[in-house]
This record gives sequence, C-alpha cells and structure tokens, in this order.
Amino acid sequence: MNGCGRLLLLPTPLGASAPSAVLPAEVLATARATRHFLAERAKSARAFLQTIDHPVPLRGLDIVEIGHWPDESRIDQWLQPASRGHDVAIVAEAGCPAVADPGAVIVARAHELGIPVRPLVGPSAILLALMASGLNGQRFRFAGYLPQDGGELAAAIVALERQSRGGETQLVIETPYRNEKLLAALLQHCALDTRITVAVGLTTPDEAILTRRVSEWRALPDRPPLAKRPAVFALLAATRPDRTIAPARAARHGRRPG
Repeated sequence: MNGCGRLLLLPTPLGASAPSAVLPAEVLATARATRHFLAERAKSARAFLQTIDHPVPLRGLDIVEIGHWPDESRIDQWLQPASRGHDVAIVAEAGCPAVADPGAVIVARAHELGIPVRPLVGPSAILLALMASGLNGQRFRFAGYLPQDGGELAAAIVALERQSRGGETQLVIETPYRNEKLLAALLQHCALDTRITVAVGLTTPDEAILTRRVSEWRALPDRPPLAKRPAVFALLAATRPDRTIAPARAARHGRRPG
C-alpha cells in the first residue's frame, strides 16, 4: 500500500507515573504528532493524551473505542486513515498494546493490508516482572488469567508448576481485586521449594517485587499489599531428579541404587 500511514503500538504508563519517567522522548513526540487513536477505553486514552500535553484539543482528535474484544468487521474502517497517509495508534490501557491487552487482531489485519507496523518502546509489566524475578528468563511462558473456580484454579496451578519443572518460568496475571486469592492458591497448591515472584505496582512509587520459596512466603509476617493493585505473578519449581533413570546412572558409576 503505497504512501500509507503506519499502525503505531503506543504504550502507556502502568500506574501513577509521569509519562516522561517511563516513555522515551521520541515516543512522546510521536504520540503528540498522531491524530488517530484506537483505545480499549476512550476515557483512559483521553486522560493519557491530556497528561502528555497533546497539542490538539481532545475534541479535535479521532479516538475510537475498540473495547476488550475488538469487532473484527470494523477493523478495516478503523484503519482507513492509514490508507490516506495518516498514522493510527493503538493505545494500551496500561503497558504495551497487544500484550495481555487488545490489539493483536488489528495488527494482524494491518499486515494483511500492507500497512507498516511500528512498536514503540514502553513498559511491559510481564517483562519487567520477569527481569526482576531472578527466575529463568531464557525460557518462560505467559499463561494469562487462570480459572476462577476453586477446583479448576488448583488444577491449573498444579499444571503450571509441573510445566515449570523443566526450567520454564510461568507468568500469570489476575484482576487486581482477586490478587490475594490467587497468591493464597499458589501458596496452597505449590511445593514448598517452588519459587514464586510477586511484582506489584511496577514503575510506580509504591513498586514492590519479591521472590521467595513457598515455605518462605508462608512464614512471612508481612506481605506486599496486593488488593486493587496491578500485579504479575511468576513461578518456577525446583528441578527434580528423574527417579526412573537413577538405577542406570548408579550402575554406570559402579554403585548399587538405594
């Protein structure tokens, strides 16, 4: 598509942080130069654009609310400004668009239409939590939200822990008002030597990141307050020796298993 604009993926702060503290100057300049925005919630996008001192009054900007599940039948319409040479920005509710946030189907359609896609630099809660966890950053999986039903939640946690025994860090998130419930379930259903990271309020003045084994979490007199605060949880189980091959290994060294 010749002469078309770009689809910009515009991150926003994760909490009550000044945009200039977490977003590069070039990203802020690009946002201020953009006139067409796609946002999960228009209200949040307007608040962000006000905070960065967008030079155009809000009523003069094209801000489309796409919701949490964008209507795929409307995506071509939303991308029309790009076909006329204007940039269109997907604005994250918090963090990076299309990562634990709506936008992937719009990005996919932009590729199909030949619209250049440009991800802009900004905070990702998932990656920040992984970086600060001390868990395996070479192999990891983001599992999103876990089931709310007690039995299904327990089964999902056991499955994640089993998966992590091969050295793959598992990351999950939860709606802020259910954070305490999720941590309690993790501490109940994971092995005592499994390491769990809780990263809450990332990039904000009240940021708290703590990695402890389950046994240590259970013994903590005070835990970081989680209620109504955005958080990321990560877990990595201790590697267990494979008991099925222990006899063969012992035989190679001339020892009797036991």
